[in-house]
Parts: sequence; structure tokens; C-alpha cells
Amino acid sequence: TVHRLLATLVQREYVRQNQYNQYKLTLKIFELGGRLIEDLDMLEIARPYLGQIMEQTNEVVHLVKLEDNEIVYIDKVEPNTTIRMHSRIGIRRPLYCTAVGKAILSTVSANELEVIWEKSRIQALTKYTITDLGKMKEELTLIRKRGYGIDNEENEIGVRCIGISLLDYTKKACGAISVSGPVERMTNEIIENIARILMPIGEQISKELGYY
Repeated sequence: TVHRLLATLVQREYVRQNQYNQYKLTLKIFELGGRLIEDLDMLEIARPYLGQIMEQTNEVVHLVKLEDNEIVYIDKVEPNTTIRMHSRIGIRRPLYCTAVGKAILSTVSANELEVIWEKSRIQALTKYTITDLGKMKEELTLIRKRGYGIDNEENEIGVRCIGISLLDYTKKACGAISVSGPVERMTNEIIENIARILMPIGEQISKELGYY
């Protein structure tokens, strides 16, 4: 029975038999794992967690996907509050001025950062936007240390956000999750509390995306 199975695998090029009648796996076997990984949908995996985060924070939760040198908002969960965020699914934003974008930037190498910076249209969207590469490097060092990024009204006045990156099987950031709210509610203490909610969930989503 084993011989018949091996013969079939050899015929289909998943196994190779050498001159000593020993059998070894071929690289084709990785195609099976690759197809499974390609079928992993970040939106499908993350969506149940977004509602959980919203319930625990009572603030707007966004899921973004990294595409080229920008982020694309692919999902949003909003509580029933009187204050609404001016965001919508499908909108694009640069990396340098958002909590999710900076969380993603904190995972890239120094060379990759400079390439992304050069290709981005860096402009001050508010008086708090970081437009100096040196200051951005300092910011990213801080993000790596604490594990999350913060948007201090850098993209929109009156709105403060916290973001964490999501890593996949390539061990690189493929997206991120943020929690946003008005500056009056998003105090430093509240942000630290939200970080304690976000970070373990981010780790779990990353595992489900194939990161290890």
C-alpha cells in the first residue's frame, strides 16, 4: 500500500526516488501549502475580532490593507455614538500620517523606509503631521519599543488613533487595525488601556494569517 502511494506521488512529482531507492519530497509539495496560504483572507479572519474590539472600547475600529505605499480601508465597525469618523471603506491614505501606517512602517527596514518615504507625497495635513524623515525614524523607534503607533491629530484635527500592524506568513506587515476617537476621549490612559486589548488580538490574527 505504501509503495503504491509513493509511486503515485512520484508520478505526480511530489516525491522523488534517488538511485539508492530512497524517497524525498520535492519542492512541488510547497505548492499545496502555498495555495492554502493564498486563500487566507485577512478580512474574513479579522472581522470577528473587529466587533470584539469595538464592544470593549466603544470606539471606531478600522481594518486596513497595505497596497503599494498606501493603506486602503477595507472594513469599519462603528459604535452608536453621536460623533462619527469621516472615514469610509475603500479610501486610501499615506502611511506616514496614520497610526496604522506608522505601525506598518515600524516593521520595515531602514532602506525600505527611505524608499517608501521618497515615493510618498509628504505634506502637512495638519500642524501635527510629521514631515521630517529624522523625526519619523525617532517615532518608529518608539513604536517598536511599545508595540503600537499613535496618530496625534496628524491626519485629522480632533481625532486621535492607536494602531497595530498585522503580520502574515511572509513575516511582513500586510495590514493593520486601528481604534479611533475624539481627542477628548482618547487620553493617554485610555490609549494604554486600548493597547492592552489590541495587542493580543493582533498577535492572534497574525497567527491565523500564517505568521509564526
